[in-house]
Amino acid sequence: MDERAALRLLSGELAAAGDDAAVVDGLVVTTDMLHERTDFPPGTTRYTAGWRAVGASLSDVAAMGAEATAAVAAYASPEFDRDELLAFVRGASDVCERVGTEYVGGDLDGHDEFTVATTAIGRTDDPVRRRGARAGDLVCVTGTLGRSAAALELFDRGCTDRANDLFRFEPRIAAGRALAPHATAMMDSSDGLARSLHQLAEAGDCGFAIESERLPIDDAVRDVADGEDEALELATTFGEDFELVATLPEDAVSAVRSELDVSLSVLGSVLEAGSQIAMDGEPLADRGYTHG
Repeated sequence: MDERAALRLLSGELAAAGDDAAVVDGLVVTTDMLHERTDFPPGTTRYTAGWRAVGASLSDVAAMGAEATAAVAAYASPEFDRDELLAFVRGASDVCERVGTEYVGGDLDGHDEFTVATTAIGRTDDPVRRRGARAGDLVCVTGTLGRSAAALELFDRGCTDRANDLFRFEPRIAAGRALAPHATAMMDSSDGLARSLHQLAEAGDCGFAIESERLPIDDAVRDVADGEDEALELATTFGEDFELVATLPEDAVSAVRSELDVSLSVLGSVLEAGSQIAMDGEPLADRGYTHG
């Protein structure tokens, strides 16, 4: 079975599954695994790998509207190179510092492929779940979409400095905290905007209507895309951007924007149960990033 089928199988066995992170007595816990073959293109520095791997787990904490507490990582590699190992730890530490938390260590192991397993923890007494979107809410996204898609193309072109810069995203911890008192549903966009909307719709028994002209497509996407259609495709389906996708009551948007240090774009609205997920009036396919 593929990743989506496996997740559905496990959700039937684990009652608490289904959100970006688990919440136990106010403690938010999440874990991720990244591999060199599928997650770190040739040219990715170990500093960027440390930043990105730990940042992916911090993004899950952000999606719950939680404050980040700490992060750890298990680092596995065919050999332990001094410079690579130190660069990884510095990247992991720097992304934690960026969002006001701490990288506190982890584990080392030998492996035939560079692999990282990360865990981040946070705290909240009022987590935001994926379920909860209500008809009439507005669907919003932080930041811009398509950075990782652009980075992958730039890695392929040998433009590794710019590609590494795009790969080092800022986890939206502060934005998640600002959104939390108002959001009716939230998750991160690691699987892509289109798939995120399908997941929110499934969790909340609702539909969505969004407009492509409202999508905040990153400038880097248009630099590498072959026309506007491809830029739109990359921004909606590639994933790995780690922005927050949230639904909000219309009267809360202005208040949230005044508290954010990042842009918040309104893409469209939540529709009642039984409605489709559509962009510009046409069905939006459930396509996005899949591990494996």
